[in-house]
Amino acid sequence: MEDVIIIGGGPCGLSAAIECERVGLSAVIIEKHNIVQSIYLYPTHMQFFSTAELLEIGNVPFSSPNDKPFRYEALAYYRKVAEHFGLRVHNYEEAREIQRKEDGTFEVHTVNRRGEAIVHQGSHVVVATGYFDHPNYLGIPGEEKDKVTHYFREAHPYTRTRVAIIGGSNSAVDAAMELVRVGAHIDMVYRGTGLSDHIKPWVRPLFESMVQKNRITLHLGSRVNEILDNSIRIVHADGSESELDNDFVLAMTGFRPDRQLLTSIGVEMSEDMDKPMYNPQTMESSVPGIYVGGVIASGRNANEVFIESGRWHGRYIAEHIISKSEHMNSTSGPQSVEQ
Repeated sequence: MEDVIIIGGGPCGLSAAIECERVGLSAVIIEKHNIVQSIYLYPTHMQFFSTAELLEIGNVPFSSPNDKPFRYEALAYYRKVAEHFGLRVHNYEEAREIQRKEDGTFEVHTVNRRGEAIVHQGSHVVVATGYFDHPNYLGIPGEEKDKVTHYFREAHPYTRTRVAIIGGSNSAVDAAMELVRVGAHIDMVYRGTGLSDHIKPWVRPLFESMVQKNRITLHLGSRVNEILDNSIRIVHADGSESELDNDFVLAMTGFRPDRQLLTSIGVEMSEDMDKPMYNPQTMESSVPGIYVGGVIASGRNANEVFIESGRWHGRYIAEHIISKSEHMNSTSGPQSVEQ
């Protein structure tokens, strides 16, 4: 029986395990891929918006020669942290269901990569499953085609091809800037009348320069309404439509957390933002003993929670579990037995 079962091995899940172990709680991590899978799925050459210090967990220094660390540095750092603390991580094991037992403890039912069913038992469960497995689909004809992807890794496969980028956030801008370097013809289609205000300040002027030089064709106030084999159809801001020759589509439309594990155990959701109900001081959900950590605690806008803020959730959780345990011990006390 574990004190804490943590579902999700991202930075916030790793941090939660570290904080629990520090206060004497046994913790095991269930991760359906490998640790920090979301960072692994970032573009190969991506540079973080945050400084290395803001990505640190467990008080382990994150040293980098760069003002803002790159993806490969973060992967190495989190591997080092997991090894340093000897965290128990069940890699390539997917949590399928959480069940509450009559005594108030929990069972987490999982399946490993060999298809074997496993049951973990614990007094508390932390759901820190992130969101990168679940892209926001456009729901338009042709989105299922092989030419469409919601994940951009690197530019080389798109050398001298015609690429449509859907979106106007950092991920879309970063992809466009990499594609410029390999000679791709880029159409960037975005519903907004202007790019996001959160574009990295050191990237924005370079991007705008590429637009001015016609290296990137920017279609603001527009949307793709159909993806064909060799083209895309766009509805522009004035209501007119056009069809553009196209080889590939990068749908940089963001991602959403999957809350099925939470809803299946009875965690309440807010009606407006589909956000799990929880105490922000303890991270405990509406179901006692079930906690949320990281981006799973956000609403439909997954950008509400970043590593910088989510890394502290584990400390709140560990402190709350310990305080509950101490309270129970103090209130129970020695029991007298009647003869």
